[in-house]
Amino acid sequence: MYRFLLSRQWVILTLVALVLIPVMIKLGFWQLHRHEHKVAQNQLIASSLAARPVPVTELAAPGRDLPHHDMWRTVNATGTYDTAHEVVVRQRTAADEQSIGYYVLTPLVLGDGRAVLVNRGWISAGNDLTKFPDVPATPKGKVTVTGRMMADETTAVSGIKDTRGLPARQIMLINSKEQTKRVGRPLLGGYIEQTGPQPSGGKPELVPEPDHDSIGPHMAYAIQWWLFAAAVPVGWIILVRRERRDRVEAAAKEAAEAREAEASPETEDAGEAETGGPADPSAGSGGTEAAGEDAAPVPANP
Repeated sequence: MYRFLLSRQWVILTLVALVLIPVMIKLGFWQLHRHEHKVAQNQLIASSLAARPVPVTELAAPGRDLPHHDMWRTVNATGTYDTAHEVVVRQRTAADEQSIGYYVLTPLVLGDGRAVLVNRGWISAGNDLTKFPDVPATPKGKVTVTGRMMADETTAVSGIKDTRGLPARQIMLINSKEQTKRVGRPLLGGYIEQTGPQPSGGKPELVPEPDHDSIGPHMAYAIQWWLFAAAVPVGWIILVRRERRDRVEAAAKEAAEAREAEASPETEDAGEAETGGPADPSAGSGGTEAAGEDAAPVPANP
């Protein structure tokens, strides 16, 4: 009763099931790896934020990419701001994660002549995106900035397209290598995301601390994919058993109908044999009339 599995429909269904199972298992492991990456990153952020502050020159150097394990480390830098080479970074979100504006990026010139980029925070974009916005003034003279050390942004990592032809002093990505060409002096690799001191009047709005508590739904997604993979063979077995049951019932019904069809002629033949054939009404009537005509009247007894 399982020969139907060799039909074209069932062969295709079985092949699809065999393909879906490993695909779903692989998707589950992909989500598991994303979960593990998120957990590891949260641990790195937490440990980096808790580490003691160090001078920025201990972690960064001109032309050198910031190692991943140094991301979010708290650093401090002392120098004077170079506002002549200040730029704004377009399409950045405020702390409310809804308002779109600019990050203010200002080089801080250190005592040895080198400089480091400082993300001083977020400002509103205003109405005219073609002009350089009104940027809150930097502190005068020598300042000491504290902040989180961040790696240079690239399109590959951030997903942000480095659009060309922007208005003057507007950029899309924070990248020390690109800004070195504009500033005209050596820039340390990476940049500082300022956390202190608080700017006067709260502007620019400092970038909030990265979330390192949420782990996201990746583990739940992994379990779901694995459950789907387990459900495929179970569903296949249920469909096979249902198909077999339907075929058995259909075969039994056909057999019963065939027996009824075979039994019907035999019953009619048997009935004819018992009665000697079908009765002829006209024959019976005619016989009676003939008998009545031939019979002689019985004389009355006087």
